[in-house]
Amino acid sequence: MSEERITYKDSGVDIDAGNTFVKMIKPLVKATSRPEVMADIGGFGGLFSLNTAKYKNPVLVSGTDGVGTKLKLAFMADRHDTVGIDLVAMCVNDIIVQGAEPLFFLDYLATGKLDPAKAADIVKGISAGCVQAGCALIGGETAEMPGFYADGEYDIAGFTVGVVDRDNLIDGSSITVGNRLIGLASSGLHSNGYSLARKVIFEKMGLKIDSVLPGTGLSVADELLRPTRIYVKSILNLLRDFTINGIAHITGGGLLENIPRVLPQGCKAVIRKESWPVPPIFDILKDAGNIEENEMFRTLNCGIGMVLVVPEEQTDDILIRLSGLQETAFILGDIAKCEQDSTLVEMI
Repeated sequence: MSEERITYKDSGVDIDAGNTFVKMIKPLVKATSRPEVMADIGGFGGLFSLNTAKYKNPVLVSGTDGVGTKLKLAFMADRHDTVGIDLVAMCVNDIIVQGAEPLFFLDYLATGKLDPAKAADIVKGISAGCVQAGCALIGGETAEMPGFYADGEYDIAGFTVGVVDRDNLIDGSSITVGNRLIGLASSGLHSNGYSLARKVIFEKMGLKIDSVLPGTGLSVADELLRPTRIYVKSILNLLRDFTINGIAHITGGGLLENIPRVLPQGCKAVIRKESWPVPPIFDILKDAGNIEENEMFRTLNCGIGMVLVVPEEQTDDILIRLSGLQETAFILGDIAKCEQDSTLVEMI
């Protein structure tokens, strides 16, 4: 009596689908290539030759992140071609705050059952994000894990490495009283606060993913799936000609939690709340969810994706440059002396 032969595919893992996926994404990966990339995808490790001649004392800066529960919106809307941009943005925006140029990026995609077309859409976004950031997609991992994820769901994580000369490393230590705070506009919620946003929009407001979000003229999906803005090239441009004493990426924790991460002892940030127009989505969430103002500022970016701390005398020229780089920027406030036990971010 012969026993039934079982294949890996019978258990839920389709090797052929994985091979199809790799073929589909090769052009997307190639579009991100830099001269330092030494091999195509498919090897056990990505190869990148650092041009040390460009740097006196190179420091490698790394970052890793995910997209969080924003993915739930992608599942609901069945849109998967922009979350990859979010993934890249959350990583490269973190390392540019230290002055590091992102060099390469790797991704990790895990799902219960691999859908090559859907996975290729995800990598399409990752490729687009890498192009925006100027870094190369040199590798990644796709894990098919039957029974681990709900049908149609997945998770993604990203990893980036950048480089900066030690003398040009931005750590906030040169921030002084009188420096100005410049805020760069966000493109929406970016990739933070989505658990709160989903609770307000779907539970409090009773909307669906394709409902029109009042006050925006857009569907819930269109508004909440806006990809995170990538600030890398604009900031690298500024660093060539201006002094940037500190940079804060406004992610989870909002303005109140992220700006203190770059402030030296004895300094606080004084921000004028009326200095920038808050996009409608934030007021919608605040009003519909009856959310306190302080909770908004410590949870969401409230329309500011990046904060630069710059010398007062360079402020006007930096704003002109940012406008030319298609960035919307605002003077948010100033750096002031911080008394003992004083709050590090004062909203006035």
